[in-house]
Amino acid sequence: MSYANVEMKIIQWAEARKIIPNSSPETQLLKAVSEMGELADATIKNDKEAIVDSVGDVMVCLVNYCALQDINLVDCMEVAYDQIKNRRGTLLPNGVFKKDIT
Repeated sequence: MSYANVEMKIIQWAEARKIIPNSSPETQLLKAVSEMGELADATIKNDKEAIVDSVGDVMVCLVNYCALQDINLVDCMEVAYDQIKNRRGTLLPNGVFKKDIT
């Protein structure tokens, strides 16, 4: 299934359950943060099934958040990509990204 199809199904699901009309961007943002906590926990435990579930839950919350803000999640990703696409550098083993100075 394509991303657009999944996104539409999530929005339809959220509308049918009154999440879209009765929720708020703040509520969906807090829910996404909560789901990120579950993702962190699953990652620490190396629980692949829980990781997949948690990533999906975060994405559902972000789709709902964007629907409530009347913005498109893919557009947000494109803006972020446009900002990073020309960055040069290397992620060091300690987790620090060292930018190349040009």
